[in-house]
Amino acid sequence: MALATLAVAGCGKQREPDLETGKALFVQKCGSCHTLGRAGTKGIRGPNLDNAFAQARRDGMTDATIEGVVYRQIANVRRDSIMPSNLVKGADRRDVAAYVGDSASEPGKDKGRLALAGLPKTANKTVKASGGKVTLDADPSGATAFSAGKAIAPAGVLQLIMKNPATTQHNIAVEGNGIDEKGRVVGKGQTSMVKATLKPGKYTFLCTVPGHAEGGMKGTLTVK
Repeated sequence: MALATLAVAGCGKQREPDLETGKALFVQKCGSCHTLGRAGTKGIRGPNLDNAFAQARRDGMTDATIEGVVYRQIANVRRDSIMPSNLVKGADRRDVAAYVGDSASEPGKDKGRLALAGLPKTANKTVKASGGKVTLDADPSGATAFSAGKAIAPAGVLQLIMKNPATTQHNIAVEGNGIDEKGRVVGKGQTSMVKATLKPGKYTFLCTVPGHAEGGMKGTLTVK
C-alpha cells in the first residue's frame, strides 16, 4: 500500500464502511508490510502509515480525505510497487481504506468491538509436542499469526515445524534461555523447521521476518 502522494481523493461511497472488517483485513493483508499503531501492526517493507499522514493531519486533512487517498492507492498500484494488485477489492477495499482513514496518525487505542478486530483467533490455543516435534503452521490468510499461541513440550531435543500455506513469507525460530535458533524463511507451500535441545523453562517461538513478531506472530513455548 505504498503512498506516493497525499492527494485529495473521494471514494464515492455506496454504503457505510465496516471498520471492524476493514481493520481485520488490514491486519491480514497489509500489516506484514505497514506500521499502523491502532491496528497493532509493525511491518517495515512499506511506508509507516502513521508517519505518512502525520503532517497531513496537522494541516487539517480529514478522515474522509485520507480514506480517499488510501482507496486510490490500493486501486491503482504503481508499477514499481511491492504491493500486489487487487490486494483487496470492492467493499473490502472501501472498508480497509476507511479504517486507515479513521486510525492513521490518531493517538490512543481502538475501543469496544473494534479493539478485538484483527486479533489472531489462535492466540490462546495450545498445542503439545508429540514424538519430539511441535507443529505451528502459519495462518493461511497471510495474517501474522501461528496456528497456536502456546506450545508445551518435554525437555530435550525438540523440532519446531511451520508449514506456510500463505503467500506471505514466514519462518519459525525459537529464543530464550541461551537458545537462538532460526529456520529458513519460506514462501507458500514450503516448510520452515528448527531444532534445538531445550532445558525446562519458558521460550519464545516467533517469525523473524521484520515486523512479523511485533505484529503478533509469536508465542510462548513451555518446556517441562
